[in-house]
Amino acid sequence: MLNIVLFGPPGAGKGTQSQKLIEKYNLVHLSTGDLLRSEIAAGTELGLRAKSLMDQGILVPDEVVIGMISNKVQENENAGGFIFDGFPRTVPQAQGLDKLLLQHDTQISCMLALEVDEEELTQRLLLRGQTSGRPDDQNEELIRKRVQEYNTKTAPVADYYAGQGKYFSVDGIGEIDDIFNELCQHIDALKSK
Repeated sequence: MLNIVLFGPPGAGKGTQSQKLIEKYNLVHLSTGDLLRSEIAAGTELGLRAKSLMDQGILVPDEVVIGMISNKVQENENAGGFIFDGFPRTVPQAQGLDKLLLQHDTQISCMLALEVDEEELTQRLLLRGQTSGRPDDQNEELIRKRVQEYNTKTAPVADYYAGQGKYFSVDGIGEIDDIFNELCQHIDALKSK
């Protein structure tokens, strides 16, 4: 089973590349935001718990998110693998994900990190903000704060996977297909081991 953590700051191109990877490798897309919304909409026990916390302005605890991921993994046991988007964001989340996947006799295959400098990210997000309607993509100060938050909080996760020999950096600036081909080279090299 191929399990990929697709990593990168806001605006790095994760959404674009994940769709291409999903199609090529028959992966299930696991976005924690989508999972939360679908569990809440379905009225599941985890969804109701998450909604109650979110309504109070409290972050959903890792064990609730891990529980939702566990449900999704069980529902898709015959998939070619998973692409994790927006998770894990902290080392404890990465450790929790490792434990969960071990229970399903699988593990993270690799973390692919799209590297894009802050100026490029800012310009991409401002451009996206013109069409996305997302207010967080229209405010340069907010964009820089989001990128800083990403750099501060998620860098240790990259170190965690690097320590396992699973971290691969990919230049996220260039033609979409060239970036995709480089991502595929890393994946195909792992699959041939």
